Amino acid sequence: MFITNIDYVPGLKITEHYGLVSGSTVRAKHFGKDFLANLKNLVGGEIKGYTELLEEARDEAIERMILQAEDFGANAIVNIRFSTASVAQGAAEIYVYGTALKVS
Repeated sequence: MFITNIDYVPGLKITEHYGLVSGSTVRAKHFGKDFLANLKNLVGGEIKGYTELLEEARDEAIERMILQAEDFGANAIVNIRFSTASVAQGAAEIYVYGTALKVS
C-alpha cells in the first residue's frame, strides 16, 4: 500500500478513485503514566509515556484506514491528514483520513 501526504504517487498513474477512507482510535491515559507525567511537568522535558501512547494510536489508526482502503480494492492512499481531539477527561482520539486510489 502506497501512503503519502501529497495528492499523487510519483511515477504512477491513477487508474481508479475510491474516495475517502479513514481510521481512528480513542486512547486513555494510564494512571501510572499520568502520575509520572505530572511529575515531569514540574521539571520539564519530553513525557515519553505519552509519546509512546500517541505513536501506538497513530499506528492503529493508520492500520484501520489501510484495511478500509483494501476493502475497496485500493493500493494507494494519498493526501493523508491527521487530526486529534480530546473526547473525555484523560482520553484523546487520533483520526487519519485520505483518498483511496488504485495506481499502476
